[in-house]
Amino acid sequence: MRGKKANATVICAAFIVATTLARAAEDIGKREYDNNCVVCHGTLGKGDGPYAGIINTRIPDITTLQKANNGVFPYDSVYQTIDGRKEIKAHGTRDMPIWGNEYNDKATDYFFGYPREYVAEGFVRGRILALINYVYMLQEK
Repeated sequence: MRGKKANATVICAAFIVATTLARAAEDIGKREYDNNCVVCHGTLGKGDGPYAGIINTRIPDITTLQKANNGVFPYDSVYQTIDGRKEIKAHGTRDMPIWGNEYNDKATDYFFGYPREYVAEGFVRGRILALINYVYMLQEK
């Protein structure tokens, strides 16, 4: 009986940790979206933010990415578009800001005393993944 109680405790603890981490990633993703994307893509991702009509670039509706890709969210394409540090000719011109550089610059503010090249890349990846998760949640079903 004692083993079953310990297993139940471990399972409950793992669930709490997983739920907490998922909520934290969602919060970080929303904060990144609100800080960096809302001005163009709008609160709901429809491309109707305050900059729509001001800048000369048509701002896409990012709520239809999954629908436009036969029901599969185009994770890799979204990652590369947000990161922007590696130019991909098939994606066309680079109109959107390169957030990979922005996040890379911010990484030095957070991690002193660690090898910057490793920590910075992890910081960039974490921010982008959280943002992608939030964009995924905006998809039309």
